[in-house]
Amino acid sequence: MIPRTPRPAATWRTAAGALLTAAAMLLTTAPATADPAPAGGDITDRLEDIPGLRIIEEIDTEPGFRYFVLGYRQPADHSDPGGQTFEQRLTLLHRGFDRPTVLHTSGYNVSVGAFRSEPARIVDGNQISTEQRFFEPSRPDPADWDDLTIRQAAADHHRIVDALNDIYRQEWISTGASKGGMTSVYHRRFYPEDLDGTVAYVAPNDVIDSEDHAYRKFFRTVGDDPECQDDLEAVQRTAFERREELLEHYTGLAEQNGWTFHRTVGSADKAFELLVLDTPWAFWQYQPHPEACADIPAADASTADIAAFLDEVAGFGFYTDQGTEPYIPYYFQAATQLGTPSVPTHHLKGLLRYPGLFQARTYLPDDMDVPRYDWWAMPDIDHWVTHRSEQMLFVDGEYDPWGAEHFSAGSKRRETMRFVAPGANHGADIAALKPDDRARATAALRSWAGVGDEATTMAEWVPGLDNAGERREKIERGFR
Repeated sequence: MIPRTPRPAATWRTAAGALLTAAAMLLTTAPATADPAPAGGDITDRLEDIPGLRIIEEIDTEPGFRYFVLGYRQPADHSDPGGQTFEQRLTLLHRGFDRPTVLHTSGYNVSVGAFRSEPARIVDGNQISTEQRFFEPSRPDPADWDDLTIRQAAADHHRIVDALNDIYRQEWISTGASKGGMTSVYHRRFYPEDLDGTVAYVAPNDVIDSEDHAYRKFFRTVGDDPECQDDLEAVQRTAFERREELLEHYTGLAEQNGWTFHRTVGSADKAFELLVLDTPWAFWQYQPHPEACADIPAADASTADIAAFLDEVAGFGFYTDQGTEPYIPYYFQAATQLGTPSVPTHHLKGLLRYPGLFQARTYLPDDMDVPRYDWWAMPDIDHWVTHRSEQMLFVDGEYDPWGAEHFSAGSKRRETMRFVAPGANHGADIAALKPDDRARATAALRSWAGVGDEATTMAEWVPGLDNAGERREKIERGFR
């Protein structure tokens, strides 16, 4: 399965209202004020004193907050700090020097629009959001792709914490969703002392890349209506049986929109095959259930209806050069360390033209030198989380295929816990948990952040931050 962010607007629009309503019900701390710096001067002065950090822009935002787009100079290779460097882009939502700080990792590009992640709302904290190395513009020039590893990225985040923790002296919490959730886990594994707690949302844990039984089981058992998955498989068969008609539609869209295929996937026909293979995964990952099952076209539906469904769920535009090139850093990591799942194809016998196409390397340019897969990287992470992690919270969605291979709950004594949001997909969060689970997760997070004894009120809606931020997080494609 391959990454995709953000989700096309038409696909998330039906669920947006319910998601925002859930966000509004979250408990959070009483509002804080942007206090003066302990050592004198304001936040701008403190930031300007940090070596290697520059303020790119300060942007007006909601009362009680200050918002900055920043650049921080990082070594391209942390084992060679005197060598090549690049500027990593990050943002800072300043709430107060006396507040805890949330380190939000996207795993991809960083949004330059101000928003608050769910943990930042729950603890009413500052928020630092980071762009993952090698996602433009946070890329060395020239780029040595061997420097794109989970350990190098963890060192990026360690240096950011180290640079800012003299300003923000209260507790630190890390968080992220999807690949961002994975990134927060990897940072914690290599630099556990940086943080007081971690909330990883819908973070896959593909321990052994060649073993995908859990994903196959997911598609056999997901949902309450077995006919829903049967209908998806029927649509796939119909799409491949009408390949020439749908391919003509695809190439017409490409001509209209200036899409190309030669730099990554290779051809419109290959892109079409990937799109159809991807459709059931994307359906379970993002469509609202169970009502979306009724929208699956029948096998005898018109080709136009089949095309509209494929575009709504998976999206013709994504499998083009223009759709995939921004995510080459993800494909590279998936092909070298993170791994990728597989999807069921038993029902498509005789209809596929490109065996082995469904893998991360398919999306990488032919001239890219890709190292051998690192078979030790993910087992090391998994072993550390299971046996040594402390104060970590994992949140998954019942209908999210990425949760098929998930992180283990670890130890109650060490406060490592996992919750599954019933009926939720890849947008699962603490607000979507059962009441008892939500209360336990919220209490744990607030305790780790040092705000457990503060009085709480119903979340105050900050239109420019919570609404837009919640929607942005929920529509973020993350993987795919």
